[in-house]
Amino acid sequence: MKDFTQVPFNKPFIVGKELYNIAQAVIKNGHLSGDGKFTRSCQNWIEKTLLCNKAMLTHSCTAALEMAAILSDIKPGDEIIMPSFTFVSTANAFVLRGGVPVFVDIREDTLNINEKLIEEAVTKKTKAIVPVHYAGVPASMADIINIAKHYKVFVIEDAAQALMGTYKGKYLGTIGDLGTLSFHETKNVISGEGGALLVNNENLLERSEIIWQKGTNRKKFIEGKTDKYTWVDIGSSYLPSELVSAFLYAQIEHTEKINAQRYRLVKKYYSMLQPLEQKNYIKLPCFSKKYESNGHLFYILTKSAEERFKLIQFLDKQNIMAVFHYIPLHSSPAGKKFGRPVGDLKVTDSISQRLLRLPLYYEMNPEEVERVVSSIYKFYGESP
Repeated sequence: MKDFTQVPFNKPFIVGKELYNIAQAVIKNGHLSGDGKFTRSCQNWIEKTLLCNKAMLTHSCTAALEMAAILSDIKPGDEIIMPSFTFVSTANAFVLRGGVPVFVDIREDTLNINEKLIEEAVTKKTKAIVPVHYAGVPASMADIINIAKHYKVFVIEDAAQALMGTYKGKYLGTIGDLGTLSFHETKNVISGEGGALLVNNENLLERSEIIWQKGTNRKKFIEGKTDKYTWVDIGSSYLPSELVSAFLYAQIEHTEKINAQRYRLVKKYYSMLQPLEQKNYIKLPCFSKKYESNGHLFYILTKSAEERFKLIQFLDKQNIMAVFHYIPLHSSPAGKKFGRPVGDLKVTDSISQRLLRLPLYYEMNPEEVERVVSSIYKFYGESP
């Protein structure tokens, strides 16, 4: 008998005291706007766990990237080097300041920006390099930092998918001048919407507080360091609601547990699908001891866009939801208008046409993984 129970691509979940914390924020703390007890608790956890100078919760990772663009002093015409294989927010944050995204091709193994192609993209207008740690796998940060130091530009890590991921013993998001995290519903640790800016460059600490507080000197005023609470710089309403922070705090207390469970599912996918890779039907991610995943996502690479489309349709008929990822920014209407590519970006174009993300969520059970895998085998006319 056919199983019509849906295997969704993603599923939000509760792992601990999320609802209790929300009630505490309303009933006990009496504080629902930003910068309350739960917001500060989340920030303290991030700072102590990731060992960063300052963590600032935001209402989204997009907001954190927008703050990073302001802090790196992006002016009209300034260029920002980044991969084209990323979400629109990576570019949008800088375009809003008048910046020009300069798109560089990615590596075939990690799907991260190809560090060997960065230097040829540098011009006198380059202001920052923005590596994206796709699937929680680190970009080659040592090379990127060296290039940035040589040309005296900022490094802003888009670590939206990379909470607790590491590079040579350092947590992703804490290596560059600034880093950003996401707690969107599709990420490992969630709050519906939500993000954080990690401020690693000490020279940016004071201004980051001002921008975060709508361009005011609120922090200095509260600390008694000034007698006037006033507008001193540009900024915006980047703080999340305390309800969001309350939900998030219950989640981050279980970060290791969540990541471990997702990684177990990733390993099961990997081991079960290896025979199909060995028979040259598909290609699997490069997850290994060198590039260890934080369990954020699992993907396969088909041989063509047409094959991927047929596989998506086939899985849909089995009530399994699988999705592709990212139309390359350099080929999008806005990407052509606001940015420019360096080179032909062949790897980016190829990967974006063939990559298929499989269902993966905290409450997913091994039997559901087996069902997805069995359906993929069936599509290729094989048996698991």
